Amino acid sequence: MHEVTLLSKKEEDGIQKASFQTCDAVCSKQIDIELDGDIVKSVKYTGGCHGNTQGLSALVQGMKKADVIARLEGINCKARGTSCPDQLARALKMM
Repeated sequence: MHEVTLLSKKEEDGIQKASFQTCDAVCSKQIDIELDGDIVKSVKYTGGCHGNTQGLSALVQGMKKADVIARLEGINCKARGTSCPDQLARALKMM
């Protein structure tokens, strides 16, 4: 129902790169993620509240994927059943 859609996924020099389309319930439209093993190297949102998504991206950089999922999964924005942070957790689970 509020799932992200994988748009592309590749690996270059041990870095996993993936792009996801977010569901229509959130303001952001896409999330681009880079993982180095199980460590979040970078997250970039397209759309959404720029300050919040930029802050979220900075906070999760360097964290273990499982820790990010544990902290962000289930966050609900305005009773939508999901949020930009929750969409990131869903995307990371697919990686």
